[in-house]
Amino acid sequence: MRLKLIACEVVYREVCLCVAQSRNIVDVDFVSQGLHDLKNQDMCRRLQERVDAADPAKYQAVALAYALCNNGVVGLTARSIPLVLPKAHDCITFFFGSRRAYQSYFDEHPGTYYRTTGWTERDSVNLEPMKDGVMHQLGLDRTYHEYVEKYGEDNARYIMQVMGGWERNYKQCTYIDMGIREDLGYDAAARDDAAQKGWSFDRIRGDLSLIRRLVDGEWDDDFLVVPPGHRVAASNDEGVLRVEPVPLG
Repeated sequence: MRLKLIACEVVYREVCLCVAQSRNIVDVDFVSQGLHDLKNQDMCRRLQERVDAADPAKYQAVALAYALCNNGVVGLTARSIPLVLPKAHDCITFFFGSRRAYQSYFDEHPGTYYRTTGWTERDSVNLEPMKDGVMHQLGLDRTYHEYVEKYGEDNARYIMQVMGGWERNYKQCTYIDMGIREDLGYDAAARDDAAQKGWSFDRIRGDLSLIRRLVDGEWDDDFLVVPPGHRVAASNDEGVLRVEPVPLG
């Protein structure tokens, strides 16, 4: 098959490796991780534009390296060729190989913040800015020095403290080793960051099988296949996603 793959750049290295080794011809369209900063309908609209740009005379299907992602894929519609995406709540599932493996680790380690090469290289410092994103509209995507220039040092310090409030929801950092250039020191940086925050640290080996099956066309029950004339919907159960027909008119 020849596939069009639309992928979040957080899985950049993993996707590149799997595509290079795939038996299929896969053309990749990477999207900034900053897309998640948009409202759900805006994220869906931007992904739909990329889906619709796939030439049906050239591709047999459009694959997406995206999960439910806070309902950002809900409403995505297959026009003349099928859409395929993993049944997953978020992209951490991609690094575990299945939603069942991720759920098992999640249940045993609640309050965990995950890091990979992608989460390190595509962090807030390196994101492509989304000018219509929520963080930008609220003015919360600036550096500390930019806040100082605009609001003064005391206000800048307060803003940074408020923005860092999310850290209280976590107590552990887990670095997922995907076996791709793990000599770059990202695991050590994650360990140091966890120590500074007072979190415990764990390092585990990831699993590329879900991404491999996506690009190899091995679409079993871990994937949602959306036929033309249908769209992606949330299932609100362990299946995560389901297919529904596009309403007439």
